[in-house]
Amino acid sequence: MKEQAKILAVWGSPHAGKTTFATKLASAIYDSYKTTVIVLYPDLDTPTMPVLFPNTPSEELGSVGVPLSAIDLEMESILTQLVSVKKRENLCYIGYRAGENRFTYPRYSKAKAEDLLDKLCELADYVIVDCPPVPDGNLLAVVAMERAQQVLSLATPDLSSMSFFLSQLPLFSDTAKFIQGLNTVTEDVFLPIEEAKAHLKDLCFTVPFCREVKEQSLSGKLWESVSDKRFNKRMREIAERVVNDGQE
Repeated sequence: MKEQAKILAVWGSPHAGKTTFATKLASAIYDSYKTTVIVLYPDLDTPTMPVLFPNTPSEELGSVGVPLSAIDLEMESILTQLVSVKKRENLCYIGYRAGENRFTYPRYSKAKAEDLLDKLCELADYVIVDCPPVPDGNLLAVVAMERAQQVLSLATPDLSSMSFFLSQLPLFSDTAKFIQGLNTVTEDVFLPIEEAKAHLKDLCFTVPFCREVKEQSLSGKLWESVSDKRFNKRMREIAERVVNDGQE
């Protein structure tokens, strides 16, 4: 019998690089552990699939809205909407397509969102969900954060991000599963780590700036590997932490 899949939610302040981080974490887990990983992008305000695959025709990109709008959520419907790249068939992506918004599909229930997460967990060993900063109103994100074994929360070293965390963290009842990280999204010389620690309390990891990743995000190739050894080492360390958490 397949072991229970692990759900990892990626959440944090606006513009903290959550989508990039979720995508690279999926690659790190896939490459290091040769396992099956699905990344779910539930954002309907800014659909992610055309950002990840800008050169792929929209009709060739699956949409999570298709299975969610079906009367009965079938596994086959999910499988036909997953997107993978050559030589990495067990690393899949699913989200919304260009032009889709909250009016494209009928509203779905929390039970339907739970069913979708359950079925993704049947298909993969790790399901990584890229959650919006304020998940309320996005049932997929709400369910993911409720069910996640770990929530990797990302901040950037600036006053806006600190203000966000001071405001939003008290809204969560279960912060014990939160793993706090600091993401360097710009090539600043000065990184106020100590100042950030004072506000964020338990800072568990920092993600270094990587010009190659920045270029990938601009060219729509985030799913590709990078050669930056420092960045890769850090992502492997984070992957190891979340994979081995709770294990003997």
